[in-house]
Amino acid sequence: MTHLKKSISLSNAIAIGIGGMVGGGIFAVLGLAVSLAKGGTPVAFLIAGIIAILTSYSYVKLSQKYPNNGGTVHYINQCFGKNIFSGGTNNLLWISYIIMLSLYATAFGSYGGKLFPLTKDYLIDKHIYLSAIVIFSTLLNYISARAVNIAESLAVYIKLIILTGFIIIGIYALFQSDVTQQLELENWQSPVLLLSGGMVIFVAYEGFELIANAVPQIENPQKNIAKAFYISTISVVILYVLIALITVGTVSFDKISKAEEYVLAVAAEPILGKIGFTIIGITALISTFSAINATIYGGSRVNYKLAKDDELPHEFTKFFWNQPVGLLATSLLTLVIANTLNLESISTAGSAGFLLIFALVNYANYKLADKTSSNKIIPLIAAILCSIAFITLLIQQYQSNIIGVYAVFSILILAYGIEYFYKKWEIKSN
Repeated sequence: MTHLKKSISLSNAIAIGIGGMVGGGIFAVLGLAVSLAKGGTPVAFLIAGIIAILTSYSYVKLSQKYPNNGGTVHYINQCFGKNIFSGGTNNLLWISYIIMLSLYATAFGSYGGKLFPLTKDYLIDKHIYLSAIVIFSTLLNYISARAVNIAESLAVYIKLIILTGFIIIGIYALFQSDVTQQLELENWQSPVLLLSGGMVIFVAYEGFELIANAVPQIENPQKNIAKAFYISTISVVILYVLIALITVGTVSFDKISKAEEYVLAVAAEPILGKIGFTIIGITALISTFSAINATIYGGSRVNYKLAKDDELPHEFTKFFWNQPVGLLATSLLTLVIANTLNLESISTAGSAGFLLIFALVNYANYKLADKTSSNKIIPLIAAILCSIAFITLLIQQYQSNIIGVYAVFSILILAYGIEYFYKKWEIKSN
């Protein structure tokens, strides 16, 4: 990979990480987090953030030792070799990208349906918008990858400026609010629900993983890789905790419950009135649109990489128009999931997928610690925490949202099942 031009500066790399995390997750899952953690929502975001920060340590070390555009796929193969298990895990990454796309599309549909109603039925409008944006983004990816990158770069700065303004004004509003008692300890859920609440919304943090795919092009990689991962992850943890604090401290639980899918826009109303709702709503549309663009692009590249590595059928290396056919497959599966599963089930499936993947990436760094010059304790703790979080999430969701648990096991069976039967078929064919 040394022949690749080093064209990504530290600021660009940080923008990739922040853009991947603040792409649409916070707009989609904030209301869901409050419904699960109540007054302890800021703590739930902090718990999830700590796991993300610990996991970023493994990504830093693995990226520095094994710089490769394959990112996570490459690290898994380095540790486990190319076999059914590693292939299935990498398939899970591709499917998790699709789940994330479904989450972003659902968020776009929710805000779009509320801001610009097309019919008298919000649910119909939501599905129209979410389907339209996936189709439009797919076409944009086929037409111009450069346009996708420009749109993502612009969106990162727009949403950060607006969300920072929301926080500055929101902190002032917090001291004027009459519902700040919601943040008191008596309104927190149990520690188990705080943990599970943090894990359901863990998808809001998974985007730092995208930096790994850009590592070969990062300038001065030995210094900038670590800075890019840590600065972006820690910044987003602080951003999310503050947003959760302002939301719970200024908007009643009843109002949050009624507006669960577009609650961040509602949280702006006590601060800026109706115009605040509109500004945050439009910011959500811009953010989720850019996230959909970037994730369709990234998901199709993961699919292509897996096919090149012989972990998916070679048909996925073929091109339709001017892009890999995996782009079309990624988009079609996104449309199916986004139009059939509810928000909590999509978020649960996405969080579970990435928690499992991150547990294995942390384990990979633990096993390869001598080669990556890592402190073995950090990746071991991170792997254990990801595993505990994964199990806690499944137990909690089994009690309250059995469909979400079915979704998790379905994607696991699909990911590893595809790999098992493909390898068997390949052996038989040869």
